[in-house]
Amino acid sequence: MKSLERDLRALRDAGRKLLVPYFMGGVSENWTEHVEAAVLAGADAVEIGIPFSDPMMDGPVIQEAALRALSRGTTLDSICDDLVRLDVHVPLIAMTYYNIVLHYGLERSAGKLSSSGISGAIVPDLALEETEPWIAACDDTDVATVLIVAPSTPPQRVDQLVATTQGFAYASARMAVTGKSEGGGEGERVVRSIRRSSDVPALIGIGITTPDQAKQAAEVSDGVIVGTALVQTILNRASASDVESFIREFRSAIDN
Repeated sequence: MKSLERDLRALRDAGRKLLVPYFMGGVSENWTEHVEAAVLAGADAVEIGIPFSDPMMDGPVIQEAALRALSRGTTLDSICDDLVRLDVHVPLIAMTYYNIVLHYGLERSAGKLSSSGISGAIVPDLALEETEPWIAACDDTDVATVLIVAPSTPPQRVDQLVATTQGFAYASARMAVTGKSEGGGEGERVVRSIRRSSDVPALIGIGITTPDQAKQAAEVSDGVIVGTALVQTILNRASASDVESFIREFRSAIDN
């Protein structure tokens, strides 16, 4: 078992609901200060976006953040260099696209992520049937491959996904790109489908944009991933203190 899953299981088994904020790496000069602020406010793990020019899973807000990061010259190498200097003690999870890791080299990418303190990777455009080379490249590292279960995923394929995923299962609440939305989506149903065959930690993401939505999602899962609303706050020039306050609101909501 990779350390990401071990750590998240331990927190869950202790009764804690998991809070995982998403940041776009390199979006601003002080982006790592935002990450540190989120951990100070109670984040249990942090998802780090590695920008890509054609992010198929991401909506307009995260696309804009990716373009800003790329315009600053952000690369996989520069993000990893920043992370080496990061002073946090929670798991870090990379979120990127297969073109980046394939171009960089699968084994080289896995080693680079691991050496910078990243213990998980979400690669949303990597199909289940094509994960073996990437997972094999990660076998000698402590990088877990996290897979996504969508509302449309057939039951048999859900079983295959949760048997393969490492760290946790990403339960997508909506058949949509990342972004703001109304209501709770289908996260509860997706988590039930995961629970049918596995007790791997199941976190709901996609459209969790308010503390109330986070609270509702956490009640039927092991925790939540918060991305677009946080990234929009940062695009609006949030300070580290603003990020800390933002995360504290979500932490309080899922704890109460």
